[in-house]
Amino acid sequence: MDLWIIATLSAATFQTLRFMLHKVLAGGALTATGSTFARFAYAAPAAIVALALYARATPGPLPTLAPGFWGWAVAGGLGQILATILVVLTFRERNFAVGITFKKTEVIQTALLGLAVLGERVSPGGWAAIGLGLAGVLLLSRTPGSATRLAEGLKSRALLLGLASGFFFAISGVGYRAATLSVETGDPLMRAGLTLACVTTLQALGMALWLRLREPGQITAVWAARRTALWLGLASMAGSLSWFTAFTLQTAAYVYALGQIELILSLAASVLFFREKVSSREVAGIAVLTVSIVLLVLLG
Repeated sequence: MDLWIIATLSAATFQTLRFMLHKVLAGGALTATGSTFARFAYAAPAAIVALALYARATPGPLPTLAPGFWGWAVAGGLGQILATILVVLTFRERNFAVGITFKKTEVIQTALLGLAVLGERVSPGGWAAIGLGLAGVLLLSRTPGSATRLAEGLKSRALLLGLASGFFFAISGVGYRAATLSVETGDPLMRAGLTLACVTTLQALGMALWLRLREPGQITAVWAARRTALWLGLASMAGSLSWFTAFTLQTAAYVYALGQIELILSLAASVLFFREKVSSREVAGIAVLTVSIVLLVLLG
């Protein structure tokens, strides 16, 4: 089995575990922002240690960073912070599987964002996939048991939060890709590890300052929740390193397509771990959106 396949499967698995831990923490004493900080606070030290160990085993000094590295790293890191906060808030509105599926609209939104900002063209097959994805979002937009009309469902808090999280994850992906390519080395593991260590450190420091000023007591709460938060940080570090490694070894289309296995894992977690009920409408919406995303990354 190729290394990029192993890395992508690893990334999807650790990312599902990470968001499961986010949901658990957000259901306790931590706010959505505090839960997001816990991820970076415990991931940054692990990323630095992993980078140090790998650098020690690799001959030569650390690679240099191109001038645009820090700008892309900040853009990607800020996008990821906002996206994570929004998807944690989505978990409070709908079940775990639906929250993850809304987040996965990041792939569709990346295509639209690329067209609007960069002028990147989307093929006819890509537009067909986007249309299919819209149908999936419409299926998911209405809350189970609700008699509200479709127009009202499209204004639901869960849908707006989920789509916003996908938008910021799209921004994050663009920033991280550019930052990774700004590390001047041909070693994919070194490139991914150095980028991860720099970004998570910036995120942890920035969020610590924000919480100190705007949400007093949350840093203490994160420390009190360390038995769970530590695992959140480790899962986050392992997942991010896996994603970065996969993108350095294979084209994004194949990585994104294989990465959609996260939707299946999230559905299993929703039913088996959180004991949440998933309606037939939600299953249909998840299936339609999954097909649209896979078609988009393969045909777009």
